[in-house]
Amino acid sequence: QVQLVESGGGLVQPGGSLRLSCAASGNIYSVNDMAWYRQAPGKQRLLVADISRGGSTNYAESVKGRFTISRDNAKNTVHLQMNTLKPEDTAVYYCNADISYINSDQMHTMNIWGQGTLVTVSS
Repeated sequence: QVQLVESGGGLVQPGGSLRLSCAASGNIYSVNDMAWYRQAPGKQRLLVADISRGGSTNYAESVKGRFTISRDNAKNTVHLQMNTLKPEDTAVYYCNADISYINSDQMHTMNIWGQGTLVTVSS
């Protein structure tokens, strides 16, 4: 089955940087839109950034100029480069993707989530 596996979270000081990675694996025809969400304790899960297969991007206002989302279509991966991190960036970060697959000669799509990776920004 198709799954997303995330990596790169950890503890960093304010002003530091982290690079998150997410790889899709399984019986995949194509990986379409991909995105990063985050959820702080007691808060709603919110969109951080998304990227289309063609490379068009969108960012939450709170991360513009600091975060960069990118993807490698050949490797079915998406990355989130996070610079100038702030304590308010502390959250569990989740990868999300729209996946197309073929079953019995029919195309299907599904939206899947990664397991989440914890980013803690603290001195």
